[in-house]
Amino acid sequence: MGNITPIVKNLIIINVLCWLATIVLPKVDIDLINLFGLHYWKASDFNLVQMVSYMFLHSVNSISHLFFNMFALFMFGQSLEHVLGQKRFLIYYMVTGIGAGLIQELTWTLELQSVTEEISAIAASGIPGGVRVSDTEVIYSIDELFKWQNEVLFNRYITVGASGAVYGLLLAFGMIFPNQPMYILFVPFPIKAKYIVIGYGILELLMGFGNFSFDNVAHFAHLGGMIFGFLLLVYWRKKGLRQF
Repeated sequence: MGNITPIVKNLIIINVLCWLATIVLPKVDIDLINLFGLHYWKASDFNLVQMVSYMFLHSVNSISHLFFNMFALFMFGQSLEHVLGQKRFLIYYMVTGIGAGLIQELTWTLELQSVTEEISAIAASGIPGGVRVSDTEVIYSIDELFKWQNEVLFNRYITVGASGAVYGLLLAFGMIFPNQPMYILFVPFPIKAKYIVIGYGILELLMGFGNFSFDNVAHFAHLGGMIFGFLLLVYWRKKGLRQF
């Protein structure tokens, strides 16, 4: 990895080490994804550190999650690091990753709004007959119901991965090198980077609103990375930075 730009190289190393640790540490009862994966902000296990730490963790069910994110970081990150400089590239990467996390939190808040309203309505009735929350568990106390909501229901919502930051890199590449020809799988001819970025953005928007049952990808987080990346690049351009 000697020829890779420094920030990209270090980011890849950190992500790989975290992935290996996620595999090994459960043997000593340390679950990194539960500790540092991004939880819903109302969950009992949420903390602010997760807004940063989640982007360095990846699913251990398959190496493909880590591989494709790191491959995209390798492909797009080096050109961007050369153009932006090391410090600004790292700032961009972190801002887009955190921005993706914020959009994911907003998405969860909207998705869970009807559920929380229903639980509040049930609690207001006094739950005289109890509430069945699983096949084997019935809750009869209002305090226990809200405890179950915060500690069980909300803690089921966790996301990990560098995908939001990677989509931010894709956006930046399309804005800085709009006419760069690129090849994508199963397309036998080159496509300009700006059109690929637009295509990915539309696809993520459709997949996010589609809410397909087979799909557990955080599409709105990907869009969040692109949105925050766009805003940051526009800000830098307005500041008249030399690289632009």
